[in-house]
Amino acid sequence: MCKVVAAEYLTLDGVMENPAWTQPYFNDELGEFQGELMQAADALLLGRVTYEAFAGAWPNMPDAPGADLMNRLPKHVASRTLQTAEWNAEIIRGDVAAAVAKLKEEPGQNLLIYGSGQLAEYLRQHQLIDTYRLMVFPLVRGTGKRLFTAEIGSDFTLKSSHTTRTGVLVLTYERATA
Repeated sequence: MCKVVAAEYLTLDGVMENPAWTQPYFNDELGEFQGELMQAADALLLGRVTYEAFAGAWPNMPDAPGADLMNRLPKHVASRTLQTAEWNAEIIRGDVAAAVAKLKEEPGQNLLIYGSGQLAEYLRQHQLIDTYRLMVFPLVRGTGKRLFTAEIGSDFTLKSSHTTRTGVLVLTYERATA
């Protein structure tokens, strides 16, 4: 069975929106971490906004680190409005929770969510996120979209933590078992 892994950039106050603020903190350690995430994935799960941003950028950067894998991986895009998908992608329409639950039943490694905050929060509310790989950056934005928005609880257990030389805290949480 596949696991759903959400990889998210967050500020200290939980903002994830428009993460241009990550650039001053990005270094080889985060690059290696990103590479590990991608290597352990069989496919990407993306929301429409993230998909459109990635599809507009990654195919045009063939020499960027990780571009070959990013461009090659299958993508599952949750969208109510997207009419067509390219870039090795299929659109998930209708009951997204049921579609993702079905994808999780397939053999393989991980279904990796990058960004896609609305999708990640929706899947958390449906108990479909197995692991969070959070990169917490040492700054406060004050405003912006946050990852956890619903007043629905979820229990996770800290499995690992690491602080990069630039002060980014890399956390791995797995769903707690009852």
